[in-house]
Amino acid sequence: MPAKKTDKKLKITLVKSTIGAIPKHRATVAALGLKKLNKTVELPDNDATRGMVKQVQHLVKVEEI
Repeated sequence: MPAKKTDKKLKITLVKSTIGAIPKHRATVAALGLKKLNKTVELPDNDATRGMVKQVQHLVKVEEI
């Protein structure tokens, strides 16, 4: 049985530079699709995205939309 399709999304904004961040956190920010400071991406609200956001929560701002 396929999983339920949800239209929930997360609006993720990079608010702190990755210059001093450890390489693993830098890679996570890049995987989220964030390249520059104050840029925003909209990603699906799922466990994978939530886990990535939790790892770099000190660098990003998250809003549910």
